[in-house]
Amino acid sequence: MKRSEINQIMRAADAFFRSQNFHLPPFAYWSPDEWRKKGPEADEIVQHRLGWDITDFGRGRFCKCGLVIFTIRNGAVADLQAGRGKLYCEKILMLQHDQVCPMHFHWQKMEDIINRGGGDLHVQVYHSTPAEDVDDRPVTLRVDGVLRTVDAGTAIRLQPGESITILPGCYHKLWGWRHDVLMGEVSLVNDDDRDNRFLASVGRFATIEEDERPLFLLRDDYERFWGKD
Repeated sequence: MKRSEINQIMRAADAFFRSQNFHLPPFAYWSPDEWRKKGPEADEIVQHRLGWDITDFGRGRFCKCGLVIFTIRNGAVADLQAGRGKLYCEKILMLQHDQVCPMHFHWQKMEDIINRGGGDLHVQVYHSTPAEDVDDRPVTLRVDGVLRTVDAGTAIRLQPGESITILPGCYHKLWGWRHDVLMGEVSLVNDDDRDNRFLASVGRFATIEEDERPLFLLRDDYERFWGKD
């Protein structure tokens, strides 16, 4: 992805979040120059990978296969392993109309996926096999706390306000319908570097062509700017 495209997507996502009365924390808008002046006070943002995460999953077609993620809060994997500390994560995401987040599961993370506004959200689900393929067994899960059993491959439609709980090992594919979707995620500690298993071969993070200056930093930009003043 070109940096100019990422900057444009950030502007559009921020406008969409605001249109849905969702407001990002101040660090979302720190410029590269402001990051150069930050010191140890910002270490949690860097170490826990809070902030912007925009990806086309290596497909080069963001409008068809991509996601805007902003991680608001996140604990450390070490805390999760110790069973104490900040054991949770919260994200806000924009999923565009007809845009797909590819089929994947997590080995460790349990999550609630929430339609917080906009269009309808579709969540297609499968169990995984021990060989990490899709399974044809029916899937039992909870939608807003209510137990449901659906056939393998069912796409569950979530309207604004509805949510689904995804267990570790449950394959899920997401797409928006009718309008862009404001999607929330509340989960155990998130580790995007190691806890994603995609069914097809994709890249979790975008490869960036630096054709202009970053508007705001992505989660993988921090080390180039943080405290470099």
